Amino acid sequence: MTLYSDVALPIEQRIHLSHHLSLTALIWGDESAPPMLALHGWLDNAGSFSLLAPRLARHFRVIALELPGHGHSDHLPAGISYHYVDYVSAVLSAADTLRLGRYALLGHSLGAGIASLVAAAAPQRIERLFLIEGLGPLGDDGSNTLQRFRDAYAAPAAHGKSLRVFANVDQAVSARTIASGLRADLARPIVQRGLAEVEGGYRWRSDPRLTRPSAIRLAEAQIRALLAGIEAPASLLLSRPTTPYLPSEMMELRAQQVPRIAVTPMDGGHHLQLEHPGAVAAWLLEAM
Repeated sequence: MTLYSDVALPIEQRIHLSHHLSLTALIWGDESAPPMLALHGWLDNAGSFSLLAPRLARHFRVIALELPGHGHSDHLPAGISYHYVDYVSAVLSAADTLRLGRYALLGHSLGAGIASLVAAAAPQRIERLFLIEGLGPLGDDGSNTLQRFRDAYAAPAAHGKSLRVFANVDQAVSARTIASGLRADLARPIVQRGLAEVEGGYRWRSDPRLTRPSAIRLAEAQIRALLAGIEAPASLLLSRPTTPYLPSEMMELRAQQVPRIAVTPMDGGHHLQLEHPGAVAAWLLEAM
């Protein structure tokens, strides 16, 4: 299966964090270049940087890390849930394993939320912070806390659930475009990396538990307090029109907490790095 049509192909690296968890990364660029750790969005994988990373590889060693439960990385053991705080631990552990001292950090969507918290947790390690469509995790204003908590525990277990099998890759691409609105040609790099070949066709590699509702979200006040701890120069890129779950007022209030941040709008959808990789690369490099 051909993953990318771009001329600059990545290498794949397995990163062993512990006896029960290993992550995978796609890496572009020379080992001597300054490192940039890139974090993808929810149910995405390192393929979401396949058009952007080659444009950055002359300036950085781009390490597109696949989060636990995503892409070719391990799923968490049975009985353990996926949560933002644990993603932060996984990212910092991966950086330790890769022997990254100070590094640039790039995140998209879920990855941007995680990157924000990583930068707050370990400010001495982050050279610069680049965020696409996200600043902090999804929050809670308190109005749905109880119902969300009950819904999470009422949701059926994902283990043992029969997963859809696609007859071919094109069928999976079509399903992804319907779910996300992303153009088929742009969804393909994520889809191809996100599929596992099984009897009768292909199924998603991602852990089905990722679709379970979260029992608890951080309160918005807590998120803003954490964002105030980001010390690195930060750049935030937001789509225009606004993504529904990233309302302008909320994002403005969050951005006000970050001491050094520049916010830039760009016409397009949620996956700006796939829709406009050249423009996103220019935005990033101009901020250096």
